[in-house]
Amino acid sequence: MNIRHDAHVIGQGRRKVLMLHGWFGHARGWGAMVQHLDTDAFSYAFMDYRGYGHRRGSGGPYTIEQIAHDALALADQLGWERFALVGHSMGGSAIQYVLAEAPQRVQALVGITPVPAGGVPFDPEGWAFFSAAAQDPATRRAIIDLTTGRRLTGTWLDAMVRSSLAHSDVEAFAAYLTAWAKTAFVERIQGQTVPVLVIPGEHDPALGEATCRATWMQHYPQARLEVMANAGHYPMDETPIALVTAMERFLREAVAA
Repeated sequence: MNIRHDAHVIGQGRRKVLMLHGWFGHARGWGAMVQHLDTDAFSYAFMDYRGYGHRRGSGGPYTIEQIAHDALALADQLGWERFALVGHSMGGSAIQYVLAEAPQRVQALVGITPVPAGGVPFDPEGWAFFSAAAQDPATRRAIIDLTTGRRLTGTWLDAMVRSSLAHSDVEAFAAYLTAWAKTAFVERIQGQTVPVLVIPGEHDPALGEATCRATWMQHYPQARLEVMANAGHYPMDETPIALVTAMERFLREAVAA
C-alpha cells in the first residue's frame, strides 16, 4: 500500500475504485471492511476531502463540486481513465457529482447509506441540532447514535467521535454540512444508465430504505437496492464483511476486469 495525492491506495487489481467518505469519516476511517477487500481483483483509492485527514489545514472550498473535481484529479494522477466510485453518506452525493462532471469515465456507482442528488431537507430544529456538531462533541455523539438506531455500544460511539475530531478541521466539518444537505443537482444526473447499487442500512432512520427508494431509485430506475441487515448508517463498522461482499459482488458484474 502507498500514499499518492493524499490518498490511501490499496490493491493491484485491474478494476479501479475511488472511495469517498462521509461527513464523520476520512480516508483511513472505513473501519474493518478494509481488511476484507479483494486486493487482487481491485485497486482502491481512499481520498481525503479538503480539511480532512492528511488534508487538514488545506483550506477550502468545502463543496461537493470541489470533492468531485479533486476525485477526478486523483484519478488522473493515478492514471485511471475509467473507474467505479463508492460513496458513503456525504460521499454518496459526491460520487454522483463526479458522474455529472465526467460520465464517460464512470463505470459504476455504489452508494452506502448515501445522500441523494437532491440533498437532504431539514426542519429548523434538525438544522440547529446538526449545525451544533461542528463545535460540540456531545452533539456529534448524539448524531452517530441517532443514525445507527440508538443500539450500539457507547465505547464505539466515543471512538467515532474521537476519530471525527482528530481527522477533520472544525471549519471544514461545519461547511460540509451545508454542502451535503443543500447541494441539489438532480437534473444533471437524469437519464444516466451507469450501473448503480444502493445500500441503505436497516436501522438508518434518515438515509435508510424509504429515503433511498424515494430518491436514488427514482433518479436511477435501473439501480439495484440491497438493504444491509443489522446495520445503521455505518455498515463499514457494523457489518463489514457483509458490506464488502455486496459491494464487490456488484462491482465484479458491473466493471470488466
